[in-house]
Amino acid sequence: MSKREAKGLYFEKLKNYLDTYKTAFVVNVDNVGSNQMHQIRHSLRGEAVVLMGKNTMVRRAFKTFVAERPDLERLMPHVKGNVGFVFTNADLKEVRDKIVENRVAAPARANAIAPGDVTVPAGNTGMEPGKTSFFQALGIPTKISRGTIEIVSDVQLVTAGERVGPSEAVLLNMLNISPFTYGMTVTQVFDNGTCFSADVLDVQEEELVAKLVGALRDVAAISLAAGYPTLASVPHSIINGYKNLIAVSLASDYTFEGSEKMKEFLENPDAFVVAAPAAAAAGGDAPAAEEKKEEEAEESDDDMGFGLFD
Repeated sequence: MSKREAKGLYFEKLKNYLDTYKTAFVVNVDNVGSNQMHQIRHSLRGEAVVLMGKNTMVRRAFKTFVAERPDLERLMPHVKGNVGFVFTNADLKEVRDKIVENRVAAPARANAIAPGDVTVPAGNTGMEPGKTSFFQALGIPTKISRGTIEIVSDVQLVTAGERVGPSEAVLLNMLNISPFTYGMTVTQVFDNGTCFSADVLDVQEEELVAKLVGALRDVAAISLAAGYPTLASVPHSIINGYKNLIAVSLASDYTFEGSEKMKEFLENPDAFVVAAPAAAAAGGDAPAAEEKKEEEAEESDDDMGFGLFD
């Protein structure tokens, strides 16, 4: 197959995936080997498909499709570095979790960007005392214990996002520490023509509801202060108006159904509080009477019908 034919088949496959699936994950595949890629494809079988390709070819394909799919313009800036695509119509969080859960431990390599902090734990290293200067050069406190080097306290050797130095890489390998794990990572989500960060998938529904309620409160407060009615402020305006109407009714002879009860209460408050103590008193005597009956019954049971000298 010629390069032209292979290019045409790739363009056709990419267009078919874009038309078939509503969501595409843009994934970074740095340090992901072929065997690990095979395992990821196998775990996604039936739910998603993985498509890799050279960035120049992908951009050229997008430029070809952009006349029919203008929304691809939003995706093009993210086609950089060692990236690929995972197309799916399944639940986004479930597919994302399957993409990132397959990770492989790897030793530290000099000049590699550290994906996380690396701390060397305190304890005996099993190394001979002649290598003490190596630890001192890295600022790691040590002591000689039973003829071997012992690290006195935990030391953070590598910081996330920074390059691993040659000495740090050698030391971690000498200690048989494989501090990093590598796997496919999701950088962007292209869903129904919109691009957003994968972190959005971690937002819980409760957080969204809380943010929405807070925003509605702010809109209502601003609308009430400005005297400009909105859907958020109208219920508050109606309630405030009803309160004002109650106040006017109580201060005048005007009466309506909602204020009648309040006027009765203000004119004769005792009528609303007399019934409650009476009911409480009646309810309080009944348990006492029941307790008294129970005590009498217990006493009669103890006698069993016999006197002291029978």
